[in-house]
Formats: sequence, C-alpha cells, structure tokens
Amino acid sequence: MLALRRLPRYATRLTHVRGNSTLEAASAQASAPSPPPVTAKTATPPPAQEAASEEPTEPITQTEQTKGKQRKWPTRRPSISLERPREWSRPIAKGVEPAYDYALRYILRDAQFVRKELEELQAKVQAEEAKPEGERDVAALEQLREKMRILEIQSEVNLPDVRWKARNGMADFSKPIYRHLVEQRWREEGDLDLLMERIYQMKVVPDLLPELHPSFDLRIRYLEPPPKNNYLRTRVKRKLRQVEPGIFLLPEQTRRPPEIYTTLFHTDTRLYTLLMVDLDVPNPDTQSFTTYLHWMQPNIPLSAFTTSPTVPLQAHTPYVPPHPHRNTPYHRYVLLVLPQASASEPIDVPVLQESDRLGFDFRVFAAQYGFDGARGGGAHMWREVWDETVSHIYKFTLKQEEPRFGKMPKPDPYAELKSKKKYL
Repeated sequence: MLALRRLPRYATRLTHVRGNSTLEAASAQASAPSPPPVTAKTATPPPAQEAASEEPTEPITQTEQTKGKQRKWPTRRPSISLERPREWSRPIAKGVEPAYDYALRYILRDAQFVRKELEELQAKVQAEEAKPEGERDVAALEQLREKMRILEIQSEVNLPDVRWKARNGMADFSKPIYRHLVEQRWREEGDLDLLMERIYQMKVVPDLLPELHPSFDLRIRYLEPPPKNNYLRTRVKRKLRQVEPGIFLLPEQTRRPPEIYTTLFHTDTRLYTLLMVDLDVPNPDTQSFTTYLHWMQPNIPLSAFTTSPTVPLQAHTPYVPPHPHRNTPYHRYVLLVLPQASASEPIDVPVLQESDRLGFDFRVFAAQYGFDGARGGGAHMWREVWDETVSHIYKFTLKQEEPRFGKMPKPDPYAELKSKKKYL
C-alpha cells in the first residue's frame, strides 16, 4: 500500500534528488520533454559582464608542469644557530593581552632604572681610579667594581630578547649577562646535577680523586650504535651523538677519539690538561683492580670564546680505544679536563710509554704537577663491557694477545668437611 503525502514547496528544485514522492510528480517528471541539443546556431554568447570578468590566461606547457611537480619545499624551518640566527618576536600581538603589555613595559622601565644606577656607579669608579696610588681606598674600590658587575647583569637579566638568545644558543660570550645565564642554566636545570649524581654513584670520587667541583660544561660525542642488521652495518653512515654521563657504550663506538666541546665562563685564556682513565683493569697479582691511562694532553688553552680545543689532542700521549676485558664487570671510563697550577706557564710532562699506562696513579701525578679537582675543571664518564669487537682492538690496534679472566672463586664453607673421610 502506497503512502501519499503532500509535496513541499521546494520539492520541484530537488527533483534530481531521490526521495519519497507521489505518482503524479514522478509521471510528470517522466513525461516532461527533454530540452533540445545545443548547436552552434542556437548557442547564445555569454553576457558581457561575465566575458569582461574573465581574464585571458596563458596556456601552461608540459615543461612548466613538470618543473612544478619536481620542486620540493622544506617541510620545517631550519634550526636556530649562529649561522642561521633569528631575532626575538613577541608571542602575541600588541593589544591582545593588556597584562602582557603592562608586564613588558614594567620590565623595560626597570632595566632603564638599573642602567641609570650603573652609569652613576661607573662614574664613581672612574673618579676613584683617577686618584693617586696612595690616596685610593682599595677595599672600597673593589666593592664598587663588584657591585658594578652585579648591576651590569641585573640591567639586562629580565629582558625577553636577551633570555631568548641565551636559551637558543645565540649567546654573545663577550657580555657578562650571557655568560651568567648560560652558567645558571647549566648549574640549575639538571646537567650538572646529572653529572655529579653519576660520578658519585659510580664511585669515581673517591676511587680516582678525592674531590671534584666542575666549573665548566664538558660534552663529548661518539658514534651512534651500529644497526643490528648486518647488511646495513657497512652501508649506513653513522652520525656522532652526544653521550649522556654514566651510560653504557659499545667498544665499537669508542674506537676513535671523541669530539670534545667545552663551555667555559672566564674570558681570560688558561691552560688545562686532559686525561682519560680506566678505573677497572683487573690485576691478577693483587687480586684486585688497577687503572689504565688511555689518553693525555697537557697545556690546552681554553677560554669562554673556545667552543672546542684548538690544539691537536694526539700530540702527547695518543688515544688508545677502550678495551674492557673478557669475563670482567663493566669498566668505568673517566675523562677529566683539569686546570693547571699556573694558568699561563706550560708544564713539562713526559710522554708515557705503554708500560707506564698500566697502573697509572692519578693521585701521585696530581701531587707532582699541582692538579686539584676542588679548583674546578670539567669531567665526564661512561661505562663499557666486553664484546666481540674488543678482540679486533687487541689484534689490530694494540697488536697483542687478548687476556682472559675468570670469575673469582667463591670460598667453600664445607671444604674442611670434604677433606675428611665420610665414613669411619
């Protein structure tokens, strides 16, 4: 049984849409004559306004279409660096958030006030320095200079563009404000805490040196781990990756010397000595462990403007790759960059031979040449265990036979009973 209903007013415009309809509407639509075909004589030209609005377009050739398809646009902006610098811009437009605009005006007004106070203090220091030597108050002059250094930092420490540049690696280390912000970030945002946590957890202090207070950021980069697929091992070019303190590395990653990067906070050039020591070399004679010197380079000039050592680091005691022994626990490898006793006078350290590397006593060496971890420096450490690549290091790099060690025998509590007769 068919259900008939009345058509709405707009149903005649939606005749091409399929839906519920009456028999009369369907028959009327089917009996309607079809429009005559459009020919060249019956075709009417478009209106003048539409013809005027259409602009003539040039035909696109095949070569232009091909070029347009082959062109690739960058998917993201390049990272910020000194080679690709950027300027700080407001996160929101002016007038969108009145509270932000007021806070920005307050920061700028406070910076102008501190800068004015700094100029007055600089005039006092210049007047005090202009006095003869006997009339100067040395203690008061030193206090004025210290206050002037503090005001110089406080005049720019809250400016958004200054903090943005310090955060994004565009700091100008010739200005004390940027050195202060970068050092503050290194000390307070976890990098130094992670380093000291791993150094004390792994007993680097006191096994190697009695005390250590790092004064600058030391970072190293080794090759990333090789792919697990043997087919890709010789076909993929591995990149250098920054090493987190205390992690495990493969001996294959450390066959070549690492890239060393330093961030110091003093502008004057001072001399440092680099050492790399293995703390867990087994010693069969004493049934204990001894140390092995892998690398040493004295008299390295470093300052705040030096991003990495500028002297060749293989000129003194060359780098020997880490080679943890088979059947031994993990080995701790420590990299130290310590300040020398004299910041400007080089020290004369003899080149250590292979026989002198094993059993290297850092405490005796530090006492002889005046090294002290409490006076600052930089440090890093990581761990390694034996794998098959260590055998290749012994064979082709060290050119000596690989030693093998076994686990320490456990004392048998029943040894005395076993030596006696079981039955009488």
